[in-house]
Amino acid sequence: MTGAGGWRSPDVAAWEARGRYRELVGHRIFTVDVPSRGTDAGEPVLVIHGFPTSSFDFRLVVDALAAERRVLLFDMLGYGLSDKPDIAYRVGAQADIAAAFLADLGVERCALLTHDLGDTVGGELLARQLEGTFTVEITRRVLTNGSIYIAMAHLSPGQLLLLDLPDERIRVEGLIDEASLSAGLAATFSPHSIVEPSELAAQWDLVSHGDGHLLLPRLIRYIEERRRDEARFTGAIEAHPSPLAVVWGLDDPIAVPDMVDMLAAARPDASLDRLAEVGHYPMVEAPRRFADAVAAGLTADPGAGG
Repeated sequence: MTGAGGWRSPDVAAWEARGRYRELVGHRIFTVDVPSRGTDAGEPVLVIHGFPTSSFDFRLVVDALAAERRVLLFDMLGYGLSDKPDIAYRVGAQADIAAAFLADLGVERCALLTHDLGDTVGGELLARQLEGTFTVEITRRVLTNGSIYIAMAHLSPGQLLLLDLPDERIRVEGLIDEASLSAGLAATFSPHSIVEPSELAAQWDLVSHGDGHLLLPRLIRYIEERRRDEARFTGAIEAHPSPLAVVWGLDDPIAVPDMVDMLAAARPDASLDRLAEVGHYPMVEAPRRFADAVAAGLTADPGAGG
C-alpha cells in the first residue's frame, strides 16, 4: 500500500477519512455517520453491506441517500476496516454489532438498507424485533441483491471453493490473491457494466487489509447458517410488518432474479424495482439508478407493489 493514509486507492483513503472507529461489542469497528443534507424528513437508514466487501461499496450513493435522511454505515467484524480476529463468524454476532452501533448513537427508530450478507443480518434483526428482543423500531426496509432463498442461489466457483475449505484461517500461501479475488468480483457484475481496475484494486485493499483475505473461509460460513436457519432469516424478511421495497440488479449470476418473484409472492405489498443490465453490485455498477430506486423505496406507500 502507498499514499499518505497507507492506501493505494485515494477512494479508500477518502472513505476512511469520512468515518470513525468505535469500540462495539469488544471490537474496533469502522463506522460512518452521514448527516442529512436536507430537511431530515426521513428516519435514519442503517446500511448493512455484503460478503466479501464492506461499507465502501456504498460510497457512490451515500450522499444522494443523505438528501433527506441521516445515513449510518459500518464494516462488519472481519470486513473492510474493522477488526479481523481469527474466530468463528456468525450472523448473530454481526447483528449484535449493528445493534450496538445504533445504541451508541442513541438511535431508537430507523430504516434498513441491506445487500447480500447484509440481507441475512438484517433478517436476524427483524427476527429479534418480532421476538421483542431488539427494541429499535425498524420503520421500513430496502432489500437488494442477496441469496435470501439459498436453494435458488447459483454459488460461484470461488464461493464453493471457500465452503469446501475448513472453517479456519488459510494456511496455504497464495490460495486467495488479488487476481483471484478480483476475477471473482468482476464475474458478479453485469456484462453491460464497466468494471474499472481501480475499483477492483480498492476492493482488494479492503478485503486483504489486516490479512482479511486469509479469513474468507471463516467469513463465508454465513451460507451454512442461511441453509440451516432460512426460516428464521427469510421468514422475518417476509413477515415483518414494516413496508418492504426490493431493488434488484437483474443480471446477478448468483442471487438470480427469480428470488424477487418468490419474495413478491410472499409480500405482494412490496414495491419492486428491477434494474436491467445491472449485476450483483448495483450501488457500484449503476449508482444513480440505484440511489434513485432506494430513495423511492424509502418513501414508497405500503401496498404499492411493483
